[in-house]
Amino acid sequence: MKKLIAGVVLGLGLTAMAHGAGDPQAGEQNAAVCAGCHGQGGQKPVMGVYPKLSELGERYLYNQLTLIKSKERMIPEMTGLLDNMSDQDLQDLAAYFDSQEMIVSQADPDLVDAGAQLYRGGNLATGVPACAGCHNPQGKGNEPAGYPHLGGQNAEYVSKQLKAYRDGTRDSGLNASIMMDVAAKLTDAEIEAVSSYISGLN
Repeated sequence: MKKLIAGVVLGLGLTAMAHGAGDPQAGEQNAAVCAGCHGQGGQKPVMGVYPKLSELGERYLYNQLTLIKSKERMIPEMTGLLDNMSDQDLQDLAAYFDSQEMIVSQADPDLVDAGAQLYRGGNLATGVPACAGCHNPQGKGNEPAGYPHLGGQNAEYVSKQLKAYRDGTRDSGLNASIMMDVAAKLTDAEIEAVSSYISGLN
C-alpha cells in the first residue's frame, strides 16, 4: 500500500512539473499591463526590438520574469512593473503567455540559406554549435531544460539578445553561460542571418 501511495504521489508530482505551476486564466488577468509593449497575448509587440512572449515555454518565461523582478536581468522598460506581483502571479503570467500561439514572422529570403546553415549545422570552423541542438530543429525549444521556443520570434529582438550575450550585458539565468560562449563566436553577419531565419521558422 505504501508503494502504491508513493507511486501516486510521485505521478501527481511529475504531472504538475510537466504542466507547470501556473494558471493561464489567472495569468490573463495580470497580462493587460504587458499588452502595451508585447501586444495582446504577447503575440504582436509594438516594436521589433520587443519580444513575442507567446508560446516561449512556461519554465523559461517564469525564470525570466523572476530575474527581471529581482533586477538580476535589467530591462529599463520593465522597471517596477513586476514589483507587486507574487511568485504565483509570475507563474500564472508565464502559463498564460505560454498558452498563446506564436505568430510566425517572415524571414528575409536573401538570408535564409545562411541562417538555416547556422541554425541547423552551426559553424564547424569557428566552433559554433547548431542552434537546433538546444532549441529544436523546428524552433520549438526544450521546455524541461528551460530552453525557449525561438521559431517565429522577432528577428530584431533575437539579434539584440545575441549581441547582448556576446558583449556580456546579458549574463543572468540558468543557461546564460552557454549562450555567452556561443554568441562570442558569432559575427554580425551570422547574427543577422540566423536571427532572420529564426523569425520565419515554424
